[in-house]
Amino acid sequence: MRLVLFDCDGTLVDSVNLIHEVMARTFVDFGFARPDIAQTKAIIGLTLDIAIARMQGKPHVDDEALAMTAHYKAAYTAVRAEPGFQEPLFPGIAAMMARLERQDDLILGAVTGKSRRGLDLIRAAHGFDRTFFVSRTADDCPSKPHPAMVTECCSEAGVDAVRTVVIGDAVYDMQMAKAAGAKAIGVSWGYATVPELVEAGADHILRTPADLLEWLEISDA
Repeated sequence: MRLVLFDCDGTLVDSVNLIHEVMARTFVDFGFARPDIAQTKAIIGLTLDIAIARMQGKPHVDDEALAMTAHYKAAYTAVRAEPGFQEPLFPGIAAMMARLERQDDLILGAVTGKSRRGLDLIRAAHGFDRTFFVSRTADDCPSKPHPAMVTECCSEAGVDAVRTVVIGDAVYDMQMAKAAGAKAIGVSWGYATVPELVEAGADHILRTPADLLEWLEISDA
């Protein structure tokens, strides 16, 4: 058996518009300038409080960052209900996941900086209710790139890290995978650049979701 762990934002769903809008409104509501989208993309994947502190240039999460985190969470659902701020699957993801679900030698899981509620919303919206056998969120583990999300999923699934693949679009995903002793697979359609993913330790880069199916076959040959 192999364990295949997916990041969510920027890997399965295109959520940057939603995340950026909630983040921008949060910053403005606290008297700061509206950040640009490049600033938001750079922190997607981190746990929310750490992401906000980093966008402010702070070395640690302080009381203000915690207050902004609570504000962000309170605003998220309302913004998500507005037109144009849904979280669609990237093209080809639905077909890829359907194929993977039919493979008896794979266990699928999710490792995401989203909250448990945020992951549950994605699962319900896109029919992934029974897709992920294991999952870890920002509510369960330290922020990426700490390896706990991966190592805890491995333990729960009963699969060694050397038989585990982490698929993500962020530098933090690649770093987390390598720290856990798993394979790190980057995706080219997300929010980090391919050179950034390679520098962070990516073992392979997917150009399309369908490429994962081919890579899994080749790597297990």
